[in-house]
Amino acid sequence: MDMSAILDSLNDAQRTAVTLPPGAALVLAGAGSGKTRVLVHRIAWLVSQEGLSPWSIMAVTFTNKAAAEMRERIESLLDMPAANMWTGTFHSLSHRLLRMHWQEAGLPEHFLIIDSDDQLRLIKRIISSLSLDENQWPPRQVQGFINKKKDEGVRPEHDVACNPTMHRIYTAYEQQCRQQGLVDFAELLLRANELLRDNAPLRARYRQRFRYLLVDEFQDTNAVQYAWLMNLMGTEGHLMAVGDDDQSIYGWRGAKVENIHRFSSDFRDVTTVRLEQNYRSTGVILRAANALIANNTGRLGKSLWTAGAEGSPICLYAGFNEVDEAQFIAETVQRRCRQGVPFRHFAVLYRSNAQSRVLEEAMLRAGIPYRIYGGQRFFDRAEIRNAMAWLRLASNANDDTALERIINVPPRGLGEKTVQGIRDIARGAGLSMWQAIHKMLADNIPGPRVARILAAFVAQIESLVVSPDLSLGDLAELCIQSSGLRDFYRKEPGEKSRTRLENLDELVSACRDFESAGSGAAADGSNASALGTFLTHAALEAGEAASGPEVDSVQMMTLHSAKGLEFPVVFMAGMEDGLFPHRMAMDSPEGLSEERRLCYVGITRACQQLYMTYAENRRLHGRDVRMRPSRFLKEVPRDLLEETRL
Repeated sequence: MDMSAILDSLNDAQRTAVTLPPGAALVLAGAGSGKTRVLVHRIAWLVSQEGLSPWSIMAVTFTNKAAAEMRERIESLLDMPAANMWTGTFHSLSHRLLRMHWQEAGLPEHFLIIDSDDQLRLIKRIISSLSLDENQWPPRQVQGFINKKKDEGVRPEHDVACNPTMHRIYTAYEQQCRQQGLVDFAELLLRANELLRDNAPLRARYRQRFRYLLVDEFQDTNAVQYAWLMNLMGTEGHLMAVGDDDQSIYGWRGAKVENIHRFSSDFRDVTTVRLEQNYRSTGVILRAANALIANNTGRLGKSLWTAGAEGSPICLYAGFNEVDEAQFIAETVQRRCRQGVPFRHFAVLYRSNAQSRVLEEAMLRAGIPYRIYGGQRFFDRAEIRNAMAWLRLASNANDDTALERIINVPPRGLGEKTVQGIRDIARGAGLSMWQAIHKMLADNIPGPRVARILAAFVAQIESLVVSPDLSLGDLAELCIQSSGLRDFYRKEPGEKSRTRLENLDELVSACRDFESAGSGAAADGSNASALGTFLTHAALEAGEAASGPEVDSVQMMTLHSAKGLEFPVVFMAGMEDGLFPHRMAMDSPEGLSEERRLCYVGITRACQQLYMTYAENRRLHGRDVRMRPSRFLKEVPRDLLEETRL
């Protein structure tokens, strides 16, 4: 292959990275700097100019989509199939390794991979077999614990200091997986790493075979992935790590930014190349991103620049409250669409999933098609549907659909046999399930334990009788609290728990907003309760068809979901201390640094125009709170900002 075909389309820094002699290399690839191009052209260079066989190259990515794109581009550039090259995610490559060496790995030949749902079901069975209470040992919390331990490379026998009960569950889980030949996703990585670590001949064989290894998104590797790479390559291996410590935003799920920082000390004679020319954003946007991230310490350091346009100032909007903020975003989208900008060119980014509720309502009112990217709309989320089921039962205890949804959520120890018995009685006697439960109790059908559980469940629902003195917001809070949903979700691991709790708080705020807006009366003038009218409103919103990926629509997503994407026009909503940076991170230097990196990621999603908005007042946890502009806004030079009004 002609050298010019590989190099002519590259800038100087990219060309330097692509043509490095074999060895250890760290490529610090800034946002929008063409890192995928460098990876693909590096592989082409190794094959065509260094004489390496594609069979001796491995490329590791973090998503199947990225791996497929890389294979397609390699095939196009080299004009040859990439099937012989090991290109894939950590999980897919580990799976390939274990299938080939199942005996050495201590696995049955036809081991089964279980997904997250199957893993959760197995954990539930184990908790039951150990006679443990799911309320005290929530299965999702146990699942998070087990996966976290595996991501850290820790087996039960290595973790004797942990909680004794959790240790029993983890041990029993491992035994069940071994007996049944089951492998979960975290186990794929851990088992593959242990195979390479403990089998010296096999390790030597693969080190000899894979002469060159390339790893994308290196800043997102966790402990076991880093160990996997070290065992596969050794400290003297030819490894190119491509990443950006300024875009390390997944610490909450185990990623260790320290891995990219320690790379140069763990590997010998590392060459570092910085890709700083950005092909995505305007000069103004890049200067804002550079100024912001400069406030983080311990960085490897780089400064993005562009040969393109300087661009417009960043628009800063201060809303009176979150409703005003959302209205500004919706009206700005409408105005710019009238000027010919398609809906799909707009992205609305937010720190917390709970923020989407008010933004969605503004889009619906304005008739703007939108799509929640990588997530569900507010009223479609499981925790909201569960809380809404309790509200529906407060309005009408004979609502069978609502009762079935929450009869064992949170878990109360009712088995499927009992629930089916309630269904059978209801069907046979022409009753609602609520009435059937009363009949079962009156006729002494269930045993003492089940009878106690059902009686407590009945008392729980009857305590939610709508009082004329109880506001809609207070009723929502009462339902969430007395149902045990808040305590139930509090026990889930990490970010998932925080997100669910914030969404429940936002439901209370939605009820208070609905009532204060004078929406409590039915539109036809009847005396329908505020609760009934709100339930109708929520059902209609949930029933609105969401825009599919093929529809021209505004993209709405969390900042974490936005990584790797780009849009001509970006709104960063909720730029307030306590919201962004998140209140849980503000007291920790590490947490605040990661929040700043997340802000950097958000800013660098914008190609042409960036809007940053905040609310002076926001309803949080069901009450109005005076907010302060985010400290991140103060870290953006004033000359790059332009305050705007509706």
